[in-house]
Amino acid sequence: MSLEIPRSFSSGIPRVLVPPFPRMAKRILVTGSLAYDLLLNYDGSFTQSLRPDSLESLSVSFFCSHFARHRGGTGVNVAWNLKLLKRDALLVAAVGYDGDEYLDILKKRSIATEHVERIDDAVTATAVIGSDSSERQIAFFHPGADARSTWPDLKEEREDIAYAIVGARDPHQMMRAVEWCFEQKIPVLFDPGQQTIAFGPDELKRLFKMSTVVIVNDYEWKTLCRTLKCDEESVLRYVPTLVATHGGEGFTVYSKKGVRGVRACASKGVVNPTGAGDAFRAGVLTGLSAGWELLDACKLGAAMGSFNVEYEGTLLDSLDVPAVFARAKEAYGEALPELR
Repeated sequence: MSLEIPRSFSSGIPRVLVPPFPRMAKRILVTGSLAYDLLLNYDGSFTQSLRPDSLESLSVSFFCSHFARHRGGTGVNVAWNLKLLKRDALLVAAVGYDGDEYLDILKKRSIATEHVERIDDAVTATAVIGSDSSERQIAFFHPGADARSTWPDLKEEREDIAYAIVGARDPHQMMRAVEWCFEQKIPVLFDPGQQTIAFGPDELKRLFKMSTVVIVNDYEWKTLCRTLKCDEESVLRYVPTLVATHGGEGFTVYSKKGVRGVRACASKGVVNPTGAGDAFRAGVLTGLSAGWELLDACKLGAAMGSFNVEYEGTLLDSLDVPAVFARAKEAYGEALPELR
C-alpha cells in the first residue's frame, strides 16, 4: 500500500504518494514516554459508580483488589514489541535520576538508548492506571523528566529511518517530533493517546496534516470529533487515513477509499488491557515495514494486542511469533503475508 505524505497545509495542494518504507531504510523511529506503571484492577464497573448528574461534585474512590508496579510508557512499549517482532527501533524518550535500572534492561534487550535523554534532577515519568472488569481505564500521568526533555539531533540516523510513530508524551515534544518527520519527509503514524485532550483544534489540524496515519482508541476518537467538530468523513480533510481501535470489538480504518470495520482477534482471557494498544501499533508498524497493506498490518496489530492482554504488565518476556500469525489466521480466515 502506498501511503500519502502531506506536502502542504493547504487543502488544495495534491499529496504525493510514496512507498511506506524507503528501500534501504531499516529502523523505525519511536518517540513516546518511558514510564513506571502502577496498575490497579477494580472488580466492578467504573460507569456504575459515576452519576452523570453529580460530576460537578465528583468525589469517588475505587477499592482495588490487585496492584502491580511495572516498567512501561508508550515509547518503550512500542519499541519493546517491535523488538519481539524482530524490528529495529530507534527510541527517543527521557528518563529521570531513578531510571538507571530501566535503561540497563532496555540495553539487555538490544533496544538502542543513545537518544534516551537523562534528566538528573527529575523523576522518571509515572502512570497510575486503574482498569475495571470491562477493560475501561482511568489513568493519571506525571511526566517527570519527559516534561524537560529536548528533541535530539538525528542527522546521522536520518537515512536509516524508514517510518516513525509519535506517541503520547510531553505535548511540546510530540509537536516537535511530528514537525521533524514532516520536514524530513518521513511517513509518520501520529498516536495522540491520552494527550489528545492536551491539543486544541488548530493544533490537532496542523498535526494531522503533517501525519500519514492517525491512530486512536474509541474514547480518543470521540474526543477528536468533539474537538474538531467533525465526523468520520470530514476528518479525512485533515489526514489521509485514520485507524480507530475498539478494544474487544475490533478496529476501523477510515480512508478516501471508504470505511473498513474489522472484528477483534480474540484472546484466551484478559488479565490486564494496559499496553494492548501499543502492541497493536507495533504490529501495524511491523506490517508496514514489510510492505504490507495497511489492513493486513492492522490485523497483525490486533493479534499482538490479543496476546498482550493475557499477561500482567506491558512488556512481555518473550513472544511466540508463529502463534501470533496462527491466531490472526484463525480470526480472519486467511494467512497474513510473510515478514521480510
